[in-house]
Amino acid sequence: MSACDTLVMIDGTLDHPEPWTEAEYLALDETTNRIELIDGGLWVSPGPSRPHQDITRILQNQIWPAAHAVGLRTHAPSNLRLKTGRIVIPDLVVAKVGRLGSVTDAGEAVLVCEITSPSNVPRMHLYAAAGVEWYLLVEPDMTEYESLTLRLLRLHGQHYVEHAVAGNGEVLRSDLPFTIEISPVTLLDF
Repeated sequence: MSACDTLVMIDGTLDHPEPWTEAEYLALDETTNRIELIDGGLWVSPGPSRPHQDITRILQNQIWPAAHAVGLRTHAPSNLRLKTGRIVIPDLVVAKVGRLGSVTDAGEAVLVCEITSPSNVPRMHLYAAAGVEWYLLVEPDMTEYESLTLRLLRLHGQHYVEHAVAGNGEVLRSDLPFTIEISPVTLLDF
């Protein structure tokens, strides 16, 4: 079964031979599923759970003031073009972009955040290949959502290395890529 076999019908049909172009992909418009374009194929994942959505919202609210203070915008979730024909949808993108638009290019992204869940696989290798300098991985305990770990990674060559980490009872702090101070427990305050 391909990713397209599970795709929700849009405008009556998705009878489409691969590869998909960016224009065709962007013409799909908004859906409740996360549909990503990876090398001409569509990859579908279900919409995030309520805890996942809550963590994303709280994380964006905590990151926004510091990012905004240095001229950056935060978008959650957001279309991120890693290269031509490869558009993914991370949970949160912090970027130097204008107010309008629907796709952020990897070169504009300052930080990409992903929250792990049973239905997703972190794509840090794709972000590293695209040259995204900073990556924040949020790893909740998915059984009861009572704890989580934050890992701030920076690009070193073609791979990410750990820059800072914090679990419950700790605070993730960094001056780069902008001032970050996040207590993991506050992300579970829902």
